[in-house]
Amino acid sequence: MTELAQKQPRNLESPKETSLVSLIKTHIELVFAIFSGVLIFAGWLLLKFDETTIAAPIFVLAYLIGGYFKAKEGLEDTIAEKELNVEMLMIIAAIGAAIIGYWMEGAILIFIFALSGALETYTMNRSQKEISALMGIQPEEAVRIQGDNEERIHISKVEIGDHLLVKPGERIPSDGNIVKGESAIDEAAITGESIPLEKHIGDTVYAGTMNVNGSIVLEVTKPASETLFQKIINLVQNAQSEKSPSQQFMERFEGPYVKIVLIVVGLMMILPHFLLGWSWNETFYRAMILLVVASPCALVASIMPATLSAISNGARKGILFKGGVHLENLSHLKAIAFDKTGTLTKGKPEVTDVLVREDIEKKDFLFSVGSIESYSNHPLAQAITAYARKNSEQPLQRPEQLDDKAGWGVTGTIDQKKWMVGKADFVGKDAALSFSNGAAEALAREGKTVVYVKDENGIVGLIALKDVIRKETVEAIKRLQALDVQAIMLTGDSQSTAEAIAGEAAIDRFIAECLPEEKVESVKELKDEYSAVAMVGDGINDAPALATANVGIAMGEGTDVALETADVVLMKNDLLKISEAIELSKRMNKIIKQNVIFSITVIMLLISSNFFQVIDLPFGVIGHEGSTILVILNGLRLLR
Repeated sequence: MTELAQKQPRNLESPKETSLVSLIKTHIELVFAIFSGVLIFAGWLLLKFDETTIAAPIFVLAYLIGGYFKAKEGLEDTIAEKELNVEMLMIIAAIGAAIIGYWMEGAILIFIFALSGALETYTMNRSQKEISALMGIQPEEAVRIQGDNEERIHISKVEIGDHLLVKPGERIPSDGNIVKGESAIDEAAITGESIPLEKHIGDTVYAGTMNVNGSIVLEVTKPASETLFQKIINLVQNAQSEKSPSQQFMERFEGPYVKIVLIVVGLMMILPHFLLGWSWNETFYRAMILLVVASPCALVASIMPATLSAISNGARKGILFKGGVHLENLSHLKAIAFDKTGTLTKGKPEVTDVLVREDIEKKDFLFSVGSIESYSNHPLAQAITAYARKNSEQPLQRPEQLDDKAGWGVTGTIDQKKWMVGKADFVGKDAALSFSNGAAEALAREGKTVVYVKDENGIVGLIALKDVIRKETVEAIKRLQALDVQAIMLTGDSQSTAEAIAGEAAIDRFIAECLPEEKVESVKELKDEYSAVAMVGDGINDAPALATANVGIAMGEGTDVALETADVVLMKNDLLKISEAIELSKRMNKIIKQNVIFSITVIMLLISSNFFQVIDLPFGVIGHEGSTILVILNGLRLLR
């Protein structure tokens, strides 16, 4: 019982070895417990035939075999922590039962205690199954290419800049960019997305993902210790080792409680004989039962299995919690502040509107503009190029001349014809505004950026772009509102642009013209207003606000700083997962309350039954250990 509450995963560096050792230990514990039960049954049969002399050593053997693991754990923890624990209470109770001649009852206590311990170990392994499976897929070797030579090396020897060959059906050994070949990559292990993504030269691939159908060569961009996959493992390790406030309270409570039980048991060994007229044998027997039923095994096991199960559930769905404390805090949220760019929106501008002069064909317009913009690295230019490639009927060509004026626009020549693409001031503000006849102003009010295009005869057309909201944003906000959680948008955009984006996202409240350094102050003000506030972001400038909020939530495709600062990470960048995480937190807290109330009720009922002499040792053991197993199984419901 104490093992379940206190022991955390010690070494997850070699998940396959750790899982194997844990599996073997579980089976040995279970075999020892079952063999102890067989010996008890054999001893009981011998007693039926009055073979007491032979039965006694069999019960002693049942003690030794059944109690070995728990006695070892109890003694080691007591010596290490200089604090009595539940295991020691059980050992003392079993020895006490033997002293007064209740060898079989003591052996039954040891048997059920050992059996429940083996089941606890099993349930702990079950709760971590999803995480262990994730960790077990990490490749241990890679094929490095040097010229015409291929060399198989251990993943720890891979260095930044190395070229690695990944064949179809193999897992990618390290984060990197594809420099040769193309393939479909199954990223389910990282993002939870079941549909493989087509990857081409220049695209980023992640360690632990599966190369489905093509050979690729990638250039390593991160060492093995800093890959996204390793960061996920580190997040999970931290989540399993960091205890929630409820768990910390329970562990502080256990030590004093055990001492109180021992003091009460000591009094129970003496006072009933003088006050109630019990025999010394009955007095001692009842004291041993009290020692068993008053032990807080079920109470101690009420929290950790539920917490680990909830963390495993979240990890399977692409929601990574850095600790039970953050998972517990989610259910208390009253408001969530959202960064706009890259969080509520995709973070990349897309073309939404194209207006052209009546004498110009739209496809020819897009061909010329796309060809010029294809040689610019500006995000707007890249969005225009992508749109032009998709909607132009001929391949884009290299401009004959190009002049890029950073922050203003670009001038280029296509087929001996000069074009200017950029801001209104760049192409001529008066001409630009008169061309659109008010359309440009209307597009700007919708939060769109307008790019004007001019040829030798004047303004040819305009292109409107916008960082469009994610497809799941509106539904995510509605789900939060259904949970009585207020959504607030933080953005550096102007008031009119922020109002347009907030309207699209179904957000009632927003803070516009919010500089990065002002986000922290905004979050502090929201905490004063709502008491429990989360912050959702993806960029370096969001990190201070993420740290300031009660719960920081980072988008999985965000910067490393945001991932390291946040308390919760959404690996699929799916905002709908926020409401799922809150609901999971509420379910976990509800189950923990159920477990605690049930455990206390059972303990009080068993203590009362013992005092009124209506329960004997075997039934006390069954009631006590049975309640422990029930609260563990109740916690495991969170795996669903």
